[in-house]
Amino acid sequence: MKKRNFLLGRGERLAEPVKIPSGPVDKISPYTFAETKERLQPMLNNLAEKISELSDDVCPEGNTVAVLTLNPEFIAKSYYPDKLLRTLGLETIGSRKKVITPEKKSKEREPIETTTTELFVKGHRNSFLRWASEFSSWTESDANVQIMEIEEINFPYAETKIKEFTNNGETQVFEVVLQGNDDFSEVLFKKYLNKIGLDPSFKRRFYVGGLSFFEIAAPAELIEDIAEFSLVRIIRKMPELRLLRPTFRSTGVGGGKVDYHDLEPVNKNLKVAIFDGGVPEDHPICHWTTPYEFTDCGPATEELLEHGISVTSAFLFGHLDPSQPLPQPYSYVDHYRVLDDEPGQNPYELYEVLNRIDDILSEEKYEFINLSVGPYLPIDDDEVHAWTAVIDHYLSTGNVVATIAVGNDGEGDPSINANRIQVPSDCVNGLAIGACDVPDNNWRRATYSSVGPGRSPGLMKPDLVDFGGSLGRPFLSVGADGIGYLQTGGTSFAAPSVLRISAGIKAHFGNSLGSLAIRTLLIHSSESSLIPKSEVGWGRVARDLDSIVLCDDHIMRVVFQGKITASKYLRAPIPLPLTPIDGMVNIKATLCYATNTDPHHPNNYTRSGLEVFMRPNKNKKRKVKEGESEPMHASTKPFFGEMRSNFASESELRNDAFKWENCLHAEKRMRGTSLIEPVFDIHYNARSEGHNDTKFQELNYALIITVEAPKVPDLYDRIVRRYATQLEQIQPIIDIPLRISE
Repeated sequence: MKKRNFLLGRGERLAEPVKIPSGPVDKISPYTFAETKERLQPMLNNLAEKISELSDDVCPEGNTVAVLTLNPEFIAKSYYPDKLLRTLGLETIGSRKKVITPEKKSKEREPIETTTTELFVKGHRNSFLRWASEFSSWTESDANVQIMEIEEINFPYAETKIKEFTNNGETQVFEVVLQGNDDFSEVLFKKYLNKIGLDPSFKRRFYVGGLSFFEIAAPAELIEDIAEFSLVRIIRKMPELRLLRPTFRSTGVGGGKVDYHDLEPVNKNLKVAIFDGGVPEDHPICHWTTPYEFTDCGPATEELLEHGISVTSAFLFGHLDPSQPLPQPYSYVDHYRVLDDEPGQNPYELYEVLNRIDDILSEEKYEFINLSVGPYLPIDDDEVHAWTAVIDHYLSTGNVVATIAVGNDGEGDPSINANRIQVPSDCVNGLAIGACDVPDNNWRRATYSSVGPGRSPGLMKPDLVDFGGSLGRPFLSVGADGIGYLQTGGTSFAAPSVLRISAGIKAHFGNSLGSLAIRTLLIHSSESSLIPKSEVGWGRVARDLDSIVLCDDHIMRVVFQGKITASKYLRAPIPLPLTPIDGMVNIKATLCYATNTDPHHPNNYTRSGLEVFMRPNKNKKRKVKEGESEPMHASTKPFFGEMRSNFASESELRNDAFKWENCLHAEKRMRGTSLIEPVFDIHYNARSEGHNDTKFQELNYALIITVEAPKVPDLYDRIVRRYATQLEQIQPIIDIPLRISE
């Protein structure tokens, strides 16, 4: 039997905590304390005037909201003006990014347009009025000096909360987002709506993080009145569901019939869910699929069922080859029909569908889920949609692999972002999947596949692409009639195809690889290309399991699955032989983690961040100046930093932006002789609502490192021998051919 070099596991046994000293960084404010008072006093006076004019009805329990714009030099989480806000009796209830040109920059540098943060702060009206009246007498106390971090103070006018919509003179369904998620605020909001002539049921609403999402039917002329309520953050017309029409479709392939079999899945114990248009109970794929219906669902349509069957076929079998029998599925799958009408016909459908998905995810513990449905809505950099917030919440445990189709609007108008990835593929804890045009070499993005980048953090969207079909090479699935094939195309089929590969890894290797490790493996082993990252993300998913889990003799791949404590450093060695390596070495590394999110802070959306430093040579340390002590650790070398160049045009990128990206992937070519006991030092940064979170907490991570040394033909064996008592080959629990059919 041919020797197989399986990837190595238990890399976390090599990792150890390290202490790395870091001192405080002094910041010089662009303004003096006196300049700050002179600049901000007129803004405070205007704020006080507007707040004084507010009626009691729009101020729940006397509370209202103001907007503080931070100077761009003070947006890092360590400069959060916590002492100032406590002194004023105010609390932060949200934030978002804002592009400004500050009046001044420190060290007499020329101000330029840049991105900063707006803080929404809530407090009693009297607190704001007292601030305005007493501000002129302020002195430079410990708390008061934080006012020098503020660039602007503004009142949130009602019209700024309203997203553009078409006023057709009729009652429409709107999505209203409230800052805060307590029952009392909801009661007071409903009381206010009753007073202006509305009686919403609030039957379907979602509470995620610090936001409440409501579905409200209202005549257009009342929208500005609704926006007057102090806690309203945004109002927009309720988006429609995406049309589940493939980019093209036709039945029959040369008159052929699908050659079914009755084989059981490779692993019968995996829990997989698809949320889509439904599968008829008498369809042949129900041998491996359990269809579920909701009691509040109306009848299914033929078009929706066809979509649901094709999506399920893509998960079970991938892209079909009519000359071959169906491949053996990797698992059974539960299919939930969450759609019951033609998208766009029911103005309440978006929340109805999300409510059904929410109900299932709150009750069932699935390991794999696929979403090829969602709002017909490109992502918004300034706001997080309810679909994204709800689904990211469920994925934040890191125990689920979720594939989400990015949408088929890649040919939309880029000047208005109409071609951008669609909600909820901006979930940072899910895999956003786009489509490529062919299943073999010389692939490109399918023209219909929506493009990135995603929101920051979460810029690398789509994460991956897979074959989704094109006019020249259709995606083949089993047809709705259960007899023939369907020729089709769309990201709807690329996404479950990637989930199939994920389930295949789990089916073969069981609990040796967790969900985070599977996600990391997919990215790590993807086929990179020169196509812009905004189109195809990290690249196309590997064609077969062999290229994911097997190593050639001159290649070593190791998996770390562990935990790291907040504010601590973890050192992860890069396994190498004891003897020097001849020639050039290629090192590839991928680091992923799941994170809790703050949807009311879109530009500080992820609560966890990992900063990675490579130390390639333990003997090389920076030169010390006279009077300095010898460095404790070897010099660092950038490794993941080049990710920034993929988004060089993004003016909002900050120096610390990539600390908060929850997937890092890069590779570097280095001389073998320059690598002496190389390591990655990983630092865990934790934040909550945009500022430091010092509570003790642990974060699960998965790190995969590949070392390739063409001039060392037995590299794999040499590393296995060196770490024989620590690293282990991850062997399949089911030894069957590891080739995935196309």
